[in-house]
Amino acid sequence: MASDVTRRAFLGAAGAAAAALAAGVTAGAAGAEEGAGAAKAVKILGISASPRKGKTTAAAVTIALEAAKGVGPNIETQLIELAGLGIGVYDPGNEAATQGGFKDLIPVLADAKVGGLILGSPVYFGNMSSLCKAFLDHCMVLRRQDFALRNKVAGVVAVGSARNGGQELVIASIQATLMSHEMILVGDGQPTAHRGATLWNQKDDIAQDEFGVATAKNLGRRVAEVALGAAGGSR
Repeated sequence: MASDVTRRAFLGAAGAAAAALAAGVTAGAAGAEEGAGAAKAVKILGISASPRKGKTTAAAVTIALEAAKGVGPNIETQLIELAGLGIGVYDPGNEAATQGGFKDLIPVLADAKVGGLILGSPVYFGNMSSLCKAFLDHCMVLRRQDFALRNKVAGVVAVGSARNGGQELVIASIQATLMSHEMILVGDGQPTAHRGATLWNQKDDIAQDEFGVATAKNLGRRVAEVALGAAGGSR
């Protein structure tokens, strides 16, 4: 009799342990799935470096951000217009005095949740705007903060006043700086698959430039796809 009781107690204890183990495994798997889903959530920042707020450069970057958002539910986007932020000439010998409105952007850009950056500039005399150059120069601060932009994905949008108005020169110039931050540079992806988004501003309107709009959409999608793919890795 005592042997039967001992046997039943042993089997009961073993069953309880197995159930607890199964529950633990299920909970662990669920937690892992949840964690994996959280790890893939990324934010794509759009930066319009035009001194003309709300104009064609901002519109082009917005098109790219909308396309990025369509890649998946884990993509968040934010447009930042540099116009009016008071970002002056960068002085490496006196950073505190020259940062101006850039100070507020430092934690936004360095946020670990940010997986991608889409930087847009108008074309001025075959190169980026002075505001875009000032912004990039100020990003030296982020390079000194343990390369805070490292492994974030970057795409570039350029808006010119002609079809071949220097857009690719602007893109290459901006990319050269972003490469110094160890960012992951991407072009506008298939089917156009060039250096980046190149748009033609026709009397303050880019909507008529079907090819240019397509490159902006392709760029946004490409940035989001690569950022999602890199989200699980460590910085």
